[in-house]
Amino acid sequence: MDPALMLPPSPDRRWTLAKQLGVSSGVVRFWGVDDWWEFDTLLRARNRFEDHGIPLRVVEDRPPMTKTVLGKEGRDEEIETVKRLLRNMGKLGIETYCWVWTENPVGVLRTSDSIPDRGGSLKTGYDHELSERADDHSEAGITEDELWENLEYFLDEVVPVAEEAGVNMALHPDDPPLSPVRGVPRLVTSVDNYERILSLHDSPNHGVTFCQGNFAAMETDVPSAIRRLGDRIHFVHFRDVEGSPESFVETWHDDGPTDMLAAMEAYREVGFDGPIRPDHVPKMLDEEDREGVHAGYTDMGRLFAVGYIKGLLEQTE
Repeated sequence: MDPALMLPPSPDRRWTLAKQLGVSSGVVRFWGVDDWWEFDTLLRARNRFEDHGIPLRVVEDRPPMTKTVLGKEGRDEEIETVKRLLRNMGKLGIETYCWVWTENPVGVLRTSDSIPDRGGSLKTGYDHELSERADDHSEAGITEDELWENLEYFLDEVVPVAEEAGVNMALHPDDPPLSPVRGVPRLVTSVDNYERILSLHDSPNHGVTFCQGNFAAMETDVPSAIRRLGDRIHFVHFRDVEGSPESFVETWHDDGPTDMLAAMEAYREVGFDGPIRPDHVPKMLDEEDREGVHAGYTDMGRLFAVGYIKGLLEQTE
C-alpha cells in the first residue's frame, strides 16, 4: 500500500509537505481548472507530479454527470467526456479514477465544521434532521429504479472503455450513506448495494473507493466489509466516524470506533496494494480561519494521519 495525499494540480506548500512526509503517491483534484479532462491539461499535471517525485496515481475529480444520473437529455455528451477522460488517463499511465454516482445532484453534506474535540481541535459532523430542513431537489423527478437503470446504462458505456484504457474505475460511497437525501434517492449506501453495483459488470476495472468513514457510517464492520469487497477495492480513503447515517461526527484517526489496525490487516489479507490517503481531518491550532482550505483538508491533521497510516503499515508488514 502507498500512503498518498490529495493535492492541487500545481505545486504549492502541500506538495512540499507531501515530499517531506515521504508520501509515495499523488491524488489530484483540479480545483478551479476548466476542461481538466483534456489530454494536455492532464499531461502537464502528470508531469508536474513526476518531476516532484510523487507519481500521480489517482484522479479524484469528476466531469459534470447530473444529466447522466437523472437520465436527462444531454447525458450522452456527458458520458463522452468521461470516456475521453479515461482514454487520456490510460495514455498517461494514471491508473485510477475515483468517481461518484448519486451524490449528484445533492453532493457531500455536512451540517457543522466546528464540533470541539481534544485540545480545542474542531471536527465536522452531520445531522440529517437539520439537513432535511433545506429545500429539496424533488424536481429532479427520479425514482430508485430509474437510478439503477441509468447506472447500468452508464456502466455499459464506460466500463469497456476503462478496460481498453487500462484504468480502474473506483466508485466512492454516497456521503452521507442515506436514501433519500433532500428529495433524491441514493444507491451507494450499503455493502449489499455495492455488491449489486459490481455485479452489473464483472470486470476488474469496475471497483471501489473504500471510504472507511462512509462504511463506518453504514453501521457495518469495516474489516468485514473490506473482505467482502476484496480485490475490487482500488483506492482507500482512510478515516473514521462515530454515530449513525442520520447523525455522526468525523473523528481523529486514532480515536474513532473502528479498529484501524484490523482494517489495515484486512487490506493486506485481500491483497490490496494501491494508494491510501487520509481524509476529513480535524482543524488544529491556527487553522480555524485559513482561506482556501476546505474543512477536513487542513494540513496539520493530514500530517498526523499520514504518520498514523505509515505506522499501521509497518505493524502489518
